[in-house]
Amino acid sequence: QGLVVARRQRRDLALIAVLLLAASAFAVTLGVAAGHHQTLAATHLLAGAARPAAAPAAAYYSTAWLAANPSPGLGVTAQAGILVDLDGKRVLWAKDPGSRRAPASLAKMMTAMVAVDLAGFDRTLTVPEGATGVVPNLMGLTPGDVVTVRQVLYGLLLDSGNDAAETLGQAIVPRARFLALMNGRAAAWGLKDTTFSNPSGLDDPGLLSTPYDLAVIAGHLAAGYPALMEIAGTKEQSIPATAQHGAYAPYNLNKMLWTYPGTTGLKTGLTDEAGGCVVITATRNGRHLLAVVMHSDVFFTDAARLLDYGFGTS
Repeated sequence: QGLVVARRQRRDLALIAVLLLAASAFAVTLGVAAGHHQTLAATHLLAGAARPAAAPAAAYYSTAWLAANPSPGLGVTAQAGILVDLDGKRVLWAKDPGSRRAPASLAKMMTAMVAVDLAGFDRTLTVPEGATGVVPNLMGLTPGDVVTVRQVLYGLLLDSGNDAAETLGQAIVPRARFLALMNGRAAAWGLKDTTFSNPSGLDDPGLLSTPYDLAVIAGHLAAGYPALMEIAGTKEQSIPATAQHGAYAPYNLNKMLWTYPGTTGLKTGLTDEAGGCVVITATRNGRHLLAVVMHSDVFFTDAARLLDYGFGTS
C-alpha cells in the first residue's frame, strides 16, 4: 500500500510540473502577442492614421457648475450654443447643446487636425483637378499647383477655402480614407452625434454635429495643436508666387480678431442649412474660454455676449 501511495505522489508531482510548464509557456506567448500588438499599434500611429483615443466626450467637460448656475438669456439669438472654460473644462452656458445640426465650415477644424496628423506641415501636395471647383469660398488654388500643407492650412482656416479643404482631403490619402479618419477620430473622442461626409463643411445629410461636440473638437485643437491655433489666429497672410504655384493672400473671416480683445481663434461657418456659425477662443486675465454659436444671424455678437458673460463668472 505504501508503494502505491508513493507512486501516486510521484505521478501527481509530475502532473503539477507539466501544468506549471504549460502555464509558463502560455504566459510567454501572451507576452509576445501583447508586444506584437503594441508594435502594430505604434506603427499604425506613426503612419499618421490617428492619435491615441482621448477621453469620451461625456467626460471632457463637466456640467456641475452649469447645474448650479442656470444659463441666463443674455440676448443671444442663436438657435443653439455653448460656452466652456477651457482651463477647468467646465460648461458655463448652454442652449440646446446636444441638438444635431449642420456645422458648416466648423467641420474644417477636424479636417485641419487629421491633415496635420497624416502629413505634418511641410509636406508638399499637388492640387487635384477635382479640388478647386467647390464654391463658394475659395483660397484660389489651381489644379497642378504644388503647395505645402502649411500654406493650404492658411487658406483653410483664414479664407475657409473649400478648395483648400478638398486638397487636404484628396492629396494626402484617398478621399474616402481621409473621411474615414475624420469619423474615426470623432468616434474615438466619443462624439456620437458627429458625422463627416466631406472635408469642407458644405451642407449634406451625412454632415452633422452639435454645439457640445464642436466644443470638444475645438478643445482638442486648442490644447493639442498650438501651430494650428497660431494659424487660426492670424489676421492675414501673404504667400508669394513661385514656379510651382501662384500668389495667395488668405484673409481671416473671423472679425473678432479685430473687434474683441483677447480673441485667439478659431473658425467661422455659413451655409443655407447651418446659418451663421462660429467657434471663438479668447483669453483674458489668464482665463481661456471657448464659445460655440450655431444658426445665428449675428453670430459674432452672440459669441461676444457669451464671452463677456464667461469672463464675468468665477
